[in-house]
Amino acid sequence: MIKKSLTLFILLLTVYIVIGLFGSSTNTYEKDNFNQDEDVYKNFALKLPYKLDFCNEPVPLERLDVRESLDRELLVNTYWHSQTFLLFKRANRFFPLIEPILKNNNIPDDFKYLALIESGFTNVVSAAGATGFWQFLKTTGEKYGLIINDEVDERYNLEKSTQAACKYINNSYSFFKNWTLAAAAYNMGDVGLSNQIKNQKVFNYYDLFLNSETARYIYRILAIKIIFENPQKYGFYFEKEDLYPLVNTQKISIDSAITDLAQFALDLGINYKILKEYNPWLRKPSLQNKTKNTYQISIPEQEELLFKTHFPDYQK
Repeated sequence: MIKKSLTLFILLLTVYIVIGLFGSSTNTYEKDNFNQDEDVYKNFALKLPYKLDFCNEPVPLERLDVRESLDRELLVNTYWHSQTFLLFKRANRFFPLIEPILKNNNIPDDFKYLALIESGFTNVVSAAGATGFWQFLKTTGEKYGLIINDEVDERYNLEKSTQAACKYINNSYSFFKNWTLAAAAYNMGDVGLSNQIKNQKVFNYYDLFLNSETARYIYRILAIKIIFENPQKYGFYFEKEDLYPLVNTQKISIDSAITDLAQFALDLGINYKILKEYNPWLRKPSLQNKTKNTYQISIPEQEELLFKTHFPDYQK
């Protein structure tokens, strides 16, 4: 009997020791993994603004569906840090060119964010063939006055494509009498949006059941607007020299052929790479210009291409 009790005691003691060692090992592992700088691992839910508007048209933030749709886009753009930082950097260069054109065409300033979400201010081409900062299809671009052919594509010309976008947006606004719907129509088309309004018998973007892209479209614009208006609140810190500066250019009028654009660039004190960077609408190495159109070619001065020109007081 004593022998059995001793055996049982030894067995229980062995189990206790094993559990103790395992538990100690587990606790040590947890301690090693969580005894870190807590700030590195913190991700916060985002607070939506108390009030919000698009082009002075109020966003109904009292509605759950609206709040959740906006929250999604705000989270995506806040925590996709690299992409949003690039938007800040590029916008610093291109907003000064777009803003006065919008103003001169009586388009609310908020539409600059539409261009930003359309292309990220890169001359991308969509799967459907939409091209440039404002993402014009060929037929639509030509309808609004852009020259598009084998050697010239003005969808890549920022000033001219912005003018065309203003015409498009103003036409939409004259039909819908509402800037939010005009912005949605930029994505979906006037006819498509008008049909949905007719079928669903509501005349408010936030009440419409739309395809996933258009349903997210206005919220994407609003999210970028919120972040741009208060970047530090959403974790974006940068100095002036971190952003891409506006490069001033002079315009040269051309109404004849240029047989060799590379030599043309060298004669002006730049190179073909710089010529193409500031005139992406030139699509070939030459400009035959058989129709004798007058084009404005942008030429930056050498000093404008230097970092120190824009940030003379920068200290490493």
